[in-house]
Amino acid sequence: MDGIRVLIVDDQPLVRRGLRSVFEGLPGIVTVGESPDGLDAVRDVRRLRPDVVLMDVNMPRMDGLEATRRICAPEENSGTRVIILTMYDRDEHVFEALRTGASGFLLKDSPDSTLEQAVREVAAGEALLSPSVTRRLIGEFARRPSLSTPGAELSHLTDRELDVFRLLVCGHSNQEIARMLVLGESTVKSHVQHLYQKLGVRDRVQVVIYAYENGLIDRRLLPA
Repeated sequence: MDGIRVLIVDDQPLVRRGLRSVFEGLPGIVTVGESPDGLDAVRDVRRLRPDVVLMDVNMPRMDGLEATRRICAPEENSGTRVIILTMYDRDEHVFEALRTGASGFLLKDSPDSTLEQAVREVAAGEALLSPSVTRRLIGEFARRPSLSTPGAELSHLTDRELDVFRLLVCGHSNQEIARMLVLGESTVKSHVQHLYQKLGVRDRVQVVIYAYENGLIDRRLLPA
């Protein structure tokens, strides 16, 4: 079966059908299954090997956070990426979802075009991390004591990679970083991939978490 393989996880049949209908007929995206709760989702990921999971949070038997944690665990090595679905953009679960390994989050009432774009971007290795979400992450970390010594991985970054790192952590897109540093977008993308490798992280979400856990970026640098 060709295309991006999507698994839909929600305890509401109507929601699952609505999400499935979004992808019907779209080129390069195939819905491979639906799961009614987190427990089934973990099993279905192992069986179906989807590229992207659209994951609800509040479900019976196992919630979306625990399911995401299990799916994204290194020992699973599934390569599946998770997008958390939430009803509210200030859902208290968003931060924890990102910490468990999700590649971002979407509102359930997002336009169809946004859902499509999100699935394509996450399947391509990107993450859904807007400046507004970044500000919330910063607020969370600002309440915690930072480590006294930054991670040793940072010393392996070049000066240009550090420039990209700082802007990425502030929530800027590759296109914005390219404009601000007067670089080609393909060059920025290459620097971002090097960051992932050197920091031992998977995507932009994990870069931000790495930065703030190590007390590396002043939250006043974040754009308003």
